[in-house]
Amino acid sequence: MVNTEHAVEIMDEEWMNLILEAKRLGITKETVRTFLNQSDFKEQLIEKC
Repeated sequence: MVNTEHAVEIMDEEWMNLILEAKRLGITKETVRTFLNQSDFKEQLIEKC
C-alpha cells in the first residue's frame, strides 16, 4: 500500500526544487506557468497519475 500523504510530500518537495531551480536560472514564473499549461505536458502528467 502506498502512503499517499508521504507521496504528496515527496512530490511537493520535488516541485519546490524544480521551481527554485527555475528561479535560480532566471526563468520567470510566467514562463514556468506557460510551460505547465501546455496541453502536451498536462496529458503526460495526467497519464502518470
